[in-house]
Amino acid sequence: MMKRKLTHLDREGRARMVDVGQKPASPRRARASGFVRMAASTLELVADGALAKGDVLAVARLAGIQAAKQTPHLVPLCHVLPLDHVDVDVRVDRERCGVTIEASVACRAATGAEMEAIVAVSIAAATVYDMCKSVERGIRVEEIELIEKSGGRSGHWTRSDD
Repeated sequence: MMKRKLTHLDREGRARMVDVGQKPASPRRARASGFVRMAASTLELVADGALAKGDVLAVARLAGIQAAKQTPHLVPLCHVLPLDHVDVDVRVDRERCGVTIEASVACRAATGAEMEAIVAVSIAAATVYDMCKSVERGIRVEEIELIEKSGGRSGHWTRSDD
């Protein structure tokens, strides 16, 4: 197996922002997902829109969209990307007893949108926790992961759980 070097480190091992100025802009897409596990009673309050702070799913969706747009302000070495589209799906999953979150991001840029998708899911999940914590402190944020990316030199990648 070929050993890869970390692109965000300079020759002395210090963190640096990668120079993408010479790379051509190309279509980029990324999808990430996550899960927020909670008690069945809390999940029913979410599903019924019965929590004091309001519609958990709608607020989490908006928080995720806003977070994707703020990624370079939250993750120090990320580039500012001209996002063309952000979609965040937040839904009740009674079978797994929680809330499933999926974010899709698209842009035309010199670098990928993976971090924007991951940040969108992370902040949407934190928002679900924030809105539900008054009725349950034991909520768990789980399984935040990149599930697919396309574009750029590395091409298309999809998570396989083989």
